[in-house]
Amino acid sequence: MHPRIKSREIFRRAKQLIPGGVNSPARAFGGVGGEPIVFRSAQGAYLCDVDGNRYVDFIGSWGPMILGHRHPRVLSAVCEALDRAMSFGAPTEAENVLAELIIAAMPSIEMVRLVSSGTEATMSAIRLARGYTGRDVIVKFAGNYHGHVDSLLVAAGSSAATLAVPDSPGVTAGTSRDTLVLRYNDAAGLQTAFSEHGQRIAGVILEPVVGNMGCVVPTQEFLQAARALTREHGALLIFDEVMTGFRVAYGGAQALFGITPDLTKIVGGGMPLGAYGGRAEIMSGVLPAGKVFQAGTLSGNPIATAAGIATLQVLRDQSPYEYLERIGAQLADGLSAAAARAGIAHTVPRVGSMMTLFFNPDPVSDWDVAARSDRERYARYFWGLIDRGVYMPCSQFEALFISAAHTEADIDATLDAAREVLATLG
Repeated sequence: MHPRIKSREIFRRAKQLIPGGVNSPARAFGGVGGEPIVFRSAQGAYLCDVDGNRYVDFIGSWGPMILGHRHPRVLSAVCEALDRAMSFGAPTEAENVLAELIIAAMPSIEMVRLVSSGTEATMSAIRLARGYTGRDVIVKFAGNYHGHVDSLLVAAGSSAATLAVPDSPGVTAGTSRDTLVLRYNDAAGLQTAFSEHGQRIAGVILEPVVGNMGCVVPTQEFLQAARALTREHGALLIFDEVMTGFRVAYGGAQALFGITPDLTKIVGGGMPLGAYGGRAEIMSGVLPAGKVFQAGTLSGNPIATAAGIATLQVLRDQSPYEYLERIGAQLADGLSAAAARAGIAHTVPRVGSMMTLFFNPDPVSDWDVAARSDRERYARYFWGLIDRGVYMPCSQFEALFISAAHTEADIDATLDAAREVLATLG
């Protein structure tokens, strides 16, 4: 590997220009120490930094690059769209095409609204849930991240059914007053919350497979309880499928697990593109069809929709899911075997092509368990792999993602590197 001299210099300048030197905290390497790597290009399963180093990429822009970087059909679609325009601020036929693809794929969606980010989709879905039900309280789960929406940047109270308090300066107590934070995978806690606050709860939002405290797999009991309790009490169930939509299955986690939410939040194509959708009865409440206000100047812009359409068409027509399951199992089993050989307590939860190597002896079911992981050991693991040309998530609490562009040789090379690193950490 070449010394990362240019990366250091660019980041030094960035810190003088941009808060913390990054435009999103997830890029700051706060969970592993050191300075972030500055990248120049990407192709397939690989990233290249400004110093000429190449890495096998297991982040994939935090999930959406399921086809790999610069897939030929996606690149061609974006270039064709650029030949016509960058933005109209007016309707295009491509918006209909993408909407039709999403509706055909997702069991819960009859109508969809395109937006420009995952945070915007969350904000809009929550406003719609409150507008539809006429209630105020939103239930979320510790360790689930749904974007930097004020009402969801909250910490849990002193008990499972205690209303939340702000977790960031600038978030007012009034904003967070109507958010209830519970433990993930705790069906009994959810039951208690509905028993105490059921008439006030507008919706429950959750990641059906968590990626934001590392990969945490839901129990069927938990998902079924969320579906049954929301239905019983007249609240809406909202799935945040930003990571799982079109990744764990073409129809998302809701198709994989057989649980149909009322609203779904998704993004796609690796471009500034988000969406939320659900039953027509609910979605018809959004302006101008209804009264719930939501707007966006660049929503459904032709470049982002072109990338989304091409990505979904390839996933639909070529269906890489069997392959992703196979190499996902290959990587997870190999990482677990390497950690065990090194005498390291660990667990490797996985759903399809997303997983996490937790330096934790206990099965990770919620944030309380995840937080007991050995973060210092993960940091050394991360940097050891960086030095061997493998780019893993820069936090113990982020899932890794495999793309259809990864080859079995890429997985083998990654496992060889992991064995070397883990052997030094035992």
